[in-house]
Amino acid sequence: MISSMTGYAVKTCDVERGTLQIELKSVNSRYLDFHFRVSEDLRALEMPLRELLAARLSRGKVECRLSFNASAARGDQLRLNGDLLATLQSLNDSVCQRMPAANPLTVNDVLRWPGMFGDQSINFAALGPTVLGLAREVLDEFVASRGREGEKLAVTIVDRVNAMRDIVHRVAPRIPEAQAVYTEKLRQRLTEALGGASDERVLQEVAVFATRIDVAEELSRLTTHLDEVERVLKQGGACGKRLDFLMQELNREANTLGSKSAITEVSQASMELKLLIEQMREQIQNLE
Repeated sequence: MISSMTGYAVKTCDVERGTLQIELKSVNSRYLDFHFRVSEDLRALEMPLRELLAARLSRGKVECRLSFNASAARGDQLRLNGDLLATLQSLNDSVCQRMPAANPLTVNDVLRWPGMFGDQSINFAALGPTVLGLAREVLDEFVASRGREGEKLAVTIVDRVNAMRDIVHRVAPRIPEAQAVYTEKLRQRLTEALGGASDERVLQEVAVFATRIDVAEELSRLTTHLDEVERVLKQGGACGKRLDFLMQELNREANTLGSKSAITEVSQASMELKLLIEQMREQIQNLE
């Protein structure tokens, strides 16, 4: 499967005293670059998360957000700590006896007292398996989203490849005839310019120039590179770097084609090819 480096996925999971949420999003990057936004209580899970993501991803700037939102306890779940309440009442009575001017504890003071509703702390270490299970689910969705985007990019690239093939097929048959006409004109001009020079000398000069403007090799290499682009796309996997290299090779051939051109058809073809190559390069920059 061809994958884009752009993707997004988010999932939540209700646990005993709150809700876990993992969010993944990524953009283009030359390498695999992780940025974690993890609450301090769950910091110990960053390394397992990093290993989990690295096993499935090859390139991209990936941001991972892991958060825990504690839920408010329901009224019917609250139970007063009877022992602590009795202790506070005894202490309150003792203080009031010794210091009559002191204000007694209010109901609000009692309810806010630490431990009055028992142990409300959260065992974050025990959430590890749940977090990693949720991470696998969101990672599956994240990879799928990158795959869907990658398939769309692959279709766009193949369309450009076909357009380039059409240009090559359109131009290639016309080149021999056009070059023959051009070299004949050149021969006539050289004959006039050199005056008394022998026909052999003129033919040598024409032959040298004809070799310089021969673009058959460039057209052949263009076709070979286009075949390789399609092969890499069909093979799938992390192919962005390979395709980017092929774009450089295609651009080199298109430039050479333009520089060796002696006829309008080839010059125009070179410009059209370079435009299509640049359009492909823009799409390939997004591939993993």
